[in-house]
Amino acid sequence: MSGPGGGPATGRGGARRAGAAALLMLGWVALLWLLEAVDALSGHALDPYGVSPREPAELRDVVPAAFLHFGFGHLAANTVPLLVFGFLAALGGIRRFLGVATLIVVVDGLGVWLVSPAYSVTAGASGLIFGLFGYLLVRGFVDRSPLDVLTGLLVGAVWGSTILLGVLPTQSGVSWQGHLFGLLAGVAAAFVFRRRRRPAVGEPGALRV
Repeated sequence: MSGPGGGPATGRGGARRAGAAALLMLGWVALLWLLEAVDALSGHALDPYGVSPREPAELRDVVPAAFLHFGFGHLAANTVPLLVFGFLAALGGIRRFLGVATLIVVVDGLGVWLVSPAYSVTAGASGLIFGLFGYLLVRGFVDRSPLDVLTGLLVGAVWGSTILLGVLPTQSGVSWQGHLFGLLAGVAAAFVFRRRRRPAVGEPGALRV
């Protein structure tokens, strides 16, 4: 039974969403570590599944590349921000999150395929991380949700400088292209997957029966 305003029911629903979001991201990150272990044990047989630019056959690696890393150090650096950003994004709904993540991974991978330097190979979850950052940063404004606005501002305050440096071409061996396209895809995802607000009584589109 819910109390006035549906408090307990809302609380239970929030706990279920948080549990589902946590399980999803823990499973996601566990998969990345498992794949890296397989890669290490196989003599890095998975590394070629990164994206090499402007080769038509490499388009099939756009999605797999987001799940592969070049060593455990590379993966460890991505683990915490992926867990945090993914959890916060998935609190808005698992189906919505999966749609957002898919859009980011595909757009980011295509961007890397188009503009990365010749003879390079790009892999890693950084594009998704930058995309989720962009998504969280603007989601609250698009959805007109004060709580999500606050979440985005907190995320921006903690990680904003790191993200800004990551999209600049200043670090050798780091795909700033992947970071930039991921960030742009995440911002776009906030609009593509925005919540449809029901019009209040008295607003245009609000009908009485």
